[in-house]
Amino acid sequence: MEIWDLYNLNFEVIGEHVRGTEMPEDGYHLVVHVWIRNAAGQYLMTQRSATKKTFPLAWECVGGSVVKGEESLAAALREVQEEVGIELRPEDGRKVLTQIRDSAGGTRVNDINDVYLFSYDGPVRLAEASTDEVAQARWMTRDEIVELYRQGKMVSVIKDLSYFIENTDGVFA
Repeated sequence: MEIWDLYNLNFEVIGEHVRGTEMPEDGYHLVVHVWIRNAAGQYLMTQRSATKKTFPLAWECVGGSVVKGEESLAAALREVQEEVGIELRPEDGRKVLTQIRDSAGGTRVNDINDVYLFSYDGPVRLAEASTDEVAQARWMTRDEIVELYRQGKMVSVIKDLSYFIENTDGVFA
């Protein structure tokens, strides 16, 4: 059983929530999305496992839920280690965006999404990943990511993905 801190819109912890149960209308849980870019300007994208209940085999950046008592940055580093076997250094990244989402695909999700951008030029180590959430990982150009999105092969409810695609204001540069 995974337990999350429950936040209000002022980012204050107001309780806890058990994953898989319905979110209360006035509570939000914290999630992280981690965009990883190499020196060639490519982004590390992951394909979800075929066994995932939602969006099986769709592509996305690394991400996940922040567990009870965990800080956002620590969760970002943990998720990357768990999903793709990479140990990132905190000084190689920064939070670029925080977004609040009430619903996705018609379902109430109530999440606060901290979006990070990290620089990394080492190998992907899927064999060292501690979960089976990722079927494969691949470095992609911005154009390749946009094309996957247009083909409907990306997780479509991720708010920062559309921000990534529609904006060229340097946030992801």
